[in-house]
Amino acid sequence: MGSKFQEIGFCKTFATRRAAAFKASDQTLGAETMNSVIKGMFLILALACSAPSHATEDFFKGRTVTVIVGYAPGGGYDTTVRLIARHMGKHIPGNPLLVQQNMPGAGSINATLYLYSVAPKDGSVFGMVSRAYSIEPLFSPDKAKYDPRRLTSIGSTSKEVSVGAVWHTTPYYSLKDLQDRQIALGATSAADDTGRFPMMFKELTGTQLRVVTGYPGGNNILKAMETTEVDGRFGWSWGSVKSRSRQWLDEKKIRIILQMGLENASDLPNVPNIMQFARNDLDRKAMELIFIPQAAAWPLIAPPDVPAERLAALRRAFDKMVQDKDFISDAGKLQVEIDPVTGEEMERIVARTASFDRHVIDHAQRLTKLD
Repeated sequence: MGSKFQEIGFCKTFATRRAAAFKASDQTLGAETMNSVIKGMFLILALACSAPSHATEDFFKGRTVTVIVGYAPGGGYDTTVRLIARHMGKHIPGNPLLVQQNMPGAGSINATLYLYSVAPKDGSVFGMVSRAYSIEPLFSPDKAKYDPRRLTSIGSTSKEVSVGAVWHTTPYYSLKDLQDRQIALGATSAADDTGRFPMMFKELTGTQLRVVTGYPGGNNILKAMETTEVDGRFGWSWGSVKSRSRQWLDEKKIRIILQMGLENASDLPNVPNIMQFARNDLDRKAMELIFIPQAAAWPLIAPPDVPAERLAALRRAFDKMVQDKDFISDAGKLQVEIDPVTGEEMERIVARTASFDRHVIDHAQRLTKLD
């Protein structure tokens, strides 16, 4: 019952604001005519808001909604989706049960393709994939056969800056040390941050490094670091480091030697940013393209063509969830940072990735190409 009243309240507020804006913007109509128009506007908006509300609640009531995550259990994406699955359902009309399903592979391209082409387009399935999903078709068109603009944006729990971290027993204390000997870095795929960011650093600086791909998820890379199978991990979300590997930070088991993003992390003031290694304006534009996805770093998306009223319900449920005190408390216990990005903002980010010139895209591909 609560969700119905919330829906009605949202529509009433929207109708009131639209009527006030109309009245303020048009002083040419007589008072009687204007009042009639405004009354008609309220009636139309009331009908438009009330009907989908009941239909949407009926659809979700008693239903199990599947939340896909494009990586193996144990990493930052997995943790974030489990958090969302525990809290978002109570904000969706009908209060469906949300159940997580891991679908790792190809840097989450497999999960993205599933959402794009296979999953029901009715709102009963959505998921979290690599933040690079919006640029992936530009870099791997043979594998990422989808149009990111058609995937439905729901929201992101936060923005991110990525870092380069090395294990404490390695001889690497700063970027200068990387010039003298080869470093081995673990990656889930050449087609996500863990593969793409190290190759960009190598291209910009001439560093000797080797990227070891094929790990199902970030947690598997961390185990490889512990066993010294690899020396470190570049393209690791700083927020995930602080939440999932806080003990390593506290015990100085890892060293953060590089940050990667259009902006610096406020709590890494003395760690160099890869942007300072840009050699020219073309490098900077290519790096902007590569780092744009960090503005919606934990993207929750749904298949194309989800009915508009159900999409609106999912977006509003996400927006309410990230303000929910129980959700915020749970996120705090997990040390998951919350700096939410709305679905509408995500749409603009995705649209921005499609606006780059071909020569910038080609250069970005050269910068990140795996040897």
